[in-house]
Amino acid sequence: MSLIQTALETNLEDLQCHFTWNLNTSRSRLFHLKDKVEDIGAVEGYNWLGHIYNLQGYIHFRLGFTQDALRYFCRAAEALRQMRNTISEEGPWLVINYGNLAWLHYHMGEQAESQTYLKKIYILLNEYQFAYQEELHPEICAEKAWTLMTFGKDHILPAVEYFYRAIRMQPDMVEWHSSHVVALASTSKIYKNGLQANIFEKMEIAVKHDPDNLYLAALYLTACAANGRKIEREACQLAKKVLRKPASSYSGIKPLLKLYRLHLSMQEALDLAEEAIERHPGERYLKRCAAICYKKRILLHGDIPLEQNTIDRAISLHQEVISLYPQSSLKRQITLANIYAKSAHHQAEADQIFEELLESSQEPADRQMLYNRYAKHLHFTKKQSYKSIEYFMKAAAIRYPSVYRERSTHILQKIKARNRNRMCPEIDEFLANLQD
Repeated sequence: MSLIQTALETNLEDLQCHFTWNLNTSRSRLFHLKDKVEDIGAVEGYNWLGHIYNLQGYIHFRLGFTQDALRYFCRAAEALRQMRNTISEEGPWLVINYGNLAWLHYHMGEQAESQTYLKKIYILLNEYQFAYQEELHPEICAEKAWTLMTFGKDHILPAVEYFYRAIRMQPDMVEWHSSHVVALASTSKIYKNGLQANIFEKMEIAVKHDPDNLYLAALYLTACAANGRKIEREACQLAKKVLRKPASSYSGIKPLLKLYRLHLSMQEALDLAEEAIERHPGERYLKRCAAICYKKRILLHGDIPLEQNTIDRAISLHQEVISLYPQSSLKRQITLANIYAKSAHHQAEADQIFEELLESSQEPADRQMLYNRYAKHLHFTKKQSYKSIEYFMKAAAIRYPSVYRERSTHILQKIKARNRNRMCPEIDEFLANLQD
């Protein structure tokens, strides 16, 4: 390796961009994120459009689609220039994008182009000095915060901190305040216990300053309902606004449906989901949201008698959603199997789905989840407790830290503690070896 290449790598490692933020995850999770970001849409996600394209570019690179990555990074640069609407087309909002392009060209073997983007970054960093010299620029903090928040729950706490840092330095950005509050809310038990007083106060202020953010409005009403406030009329008014918006994961439909399910009426949630599909019949995200509602109705409200047409609608929706999200549908396939199992007419279909999934190739994290969910199916539906224990063991044996491993281990520990199962000696030995 030449000294020039070594110096280039060192400079690239020092950049603030998606390639240096330790956004490591599985390939299946990347496909999930790809779908998630696509579902935001260009209209509803306008304020974050440059950030959206940057993240799409990085995801496509990680999936091996290099030319698509380049296309998205170029779209990000253009979107960021248009959104800031300043006299100069260049600004600190482009530092992350140029960093991504520098890294991408480096991986493509184009060192000269990589060096060109590095020089552009240094010019921007030198030109845009600000009061807090020890800090990252607020534009960098904000995009890093948004990216971490979008990437998943494991990154929420640092996302909150980066939003806070961005807002402290540049307090006039409404969308930063709103996203900061959304991130804060996701760290709380908003749907059960409401919000802490300080977070609730921040949310009230954010709602007043960002009245068009219906996603935030749905979260606010949820927090109000959890605090015991009557919100039926306001929820109905919000539903009318959400239904008029373009279909998007930012439109507010998903938290609104959850608000209806938990604090109003499950049937009203189903009716609202169906109305959304009727208004926007070609939007896959709305079908996904409706499928979630039917899943909750069938799998979590089993004490309420089920009509066959409800099961049939849930099945058809899940089949369609699986086809619309073909590369990120493992959980949905398992859910479909669980729904089939609730119907006396579809037991064979449930077994067939699980058999096919168990025979297919899965990444360790996905296989762990599959074993755990199949073990529950064996125990609760098939009444095969001994076989279910075997699969709880299979899930726990996969050394991947996840909630599925924790739950599987916990169940095995409970069975062992009761000491009424003939497999207790094997469970005891298994748990002992698990600690090694």
